[in-house]
Amino acid sequence: MRERVDTLVRGGRVVTASDIVETAVAIQGETIVAIGPEALLPPAERVIDAHGKYVLPGLIDCHLHVGPEYDDWRTAPLAAARTGLTTLLPFVIGDEGETLPKALRRLREEAEAHSVLDFGFHFILNHEPAILDGIPEAVSLGVTSFKLFMTYKKRGKRMVSDEFIAKTMERLAPLGGVCQLHCENGDILCYLEDKAIAEGRTAPTDFPPTCPDWTEEEAINRAILIARLTGCPMYVVHLSTRLGLERIKRAQAEGQRVWTETCPQYLLLTDKEMERWGPFAKIGPPLRPAEGPDRAALWTGSELGFISTIASDHAPRVPAAKEPGRRNIFVDAEGKSIPFGAPSLETLASLVYSEGVAKRGLPITWMARVMSENPARIFGLYPRKGAIRVGADADLTIWNPEAEWTIQHAQHLGIAGFTPYEGWAVRGRAWMTLLRGRTVLNPDGTVEQKPGYGRYLARSSPRAPLAGAAR
Repeated sequence: MRERVDTLVRGGRVVTASDIVETAVAIQGETIVAIGPEALLPPAERVIDAHGKYVLPGLIDCHLHVGPEYDDWRTAPLAAARTGLTTLLPFVIGDEGETLPKALRRLREEAEAHSVLDFGFHFILNHEPAILDGIPEAVSLGVTSFKLFMTYKKRGKRMVSDEFIAKTMERLAPLGGVCQLHCENGDILCYLEDKAIAEGRTAPTDFPPTCPDWTEEEAINRAILIARLTGCPMYVVHLSTRLGLERIKRAQAEGQRVWTETCPQYLLLTDKEMERWGPFAKIGPPLRPAEGPDRAALWTGSELGFISTIASDHAPRVPAAKEPGRRNIFVDAEGKSIPFGAPSLETLASLVYSEGVAKRGLPITWMARVMSENPARIFGLYPRKGAIRVGADADLTIWNPEAEWTIQHAQHLGIAGFTPYEGWAVRGRAWMTLLRGRTVLNPDGTVEQKPGYGRYLARSSPRAPLAGAAR
């Protein structure tokens, strides 16, 4: 008799970033050990019947914020697990004066104690030159991506100079790291904000005009040229404009390692949300004009492979922090900036499927590309993550394409107290997930694993993402 395996997933349509195959997946321990017709695979202790479902590589959110100001390590991974995600790559930041290696060890210990999902870190670097000295050790400990802000001039040391970008990239390039950038011209945004305040234009609807589309493209252009100078791979986070996309496409055509993501909010929402939600819809970059070209351009850019990934940029804030923005969208009564950010983690996967696959007819392989394989490739996890292949971690998101339901914030766990997609009708949702061979999400919607099951992921250098047309 053939040796038994732990788990067999049968009956479903196995989806990779390039193919859909009616086949079975055999799992032993934490690893995929065989893929093929069920009749040719070993018997299993447990059989999961995925008939009528898609079997996707475990879904990854490669852009979210976890920490004291946001959902914490207890809440965010649990909320993500309930939606079908299996791996999180959040942005984190060290305490004042803390070195990168020290911060990494502290944050890893905290996350390992609470996370139900596997995780890695992207580190945010403020304009503190001494912090760069810790990059080599941080890379050796498995953090290979670092984020710089080209805006938020009024938020302490958050905005960095072009010189700081160059020095960071110069350090990262020989180490095989990736420089991530929030690309907006911070000086111009600060000027336009101050001008709006002086003129009394402080309603929520006055915010988007202070962040014109060209300020994103101009910052992207600067970052691309500095990356070319230093030979460093770069990744533009939360791309929001057609202008920015066109500049990235040019760099890619010239062979430069420039990659980008967008988010559901830029694909689906517009500046009209400021009328409905006020300060709760204040995000950076802002939601773009309803009559503008940006949403259509971003959908096309993703379909044609110029935009490699789709991520949430989940950055919830407690309602009390946002509310003063109803009177002045820029600053509260004490002159403190109204915070940016909105929830997106708990709607990410369902909106990508419902709006991209079910509504716009993009192939399900596109979803596997932008939410599994490409995040894993760019951020040094492939082929351990992002793939259904022998030797990979047994991370599977089993997706029910027929489920129909309505998004309601009352269903959510996060601190934001609202979702900009309230009342949004969606089709498709996660039915079950496996993480390293063990069930995380059950078909009844409960999460089986306990806090602490998640494992820290030490990551390696990037691989080029899949590109080209998705259909």
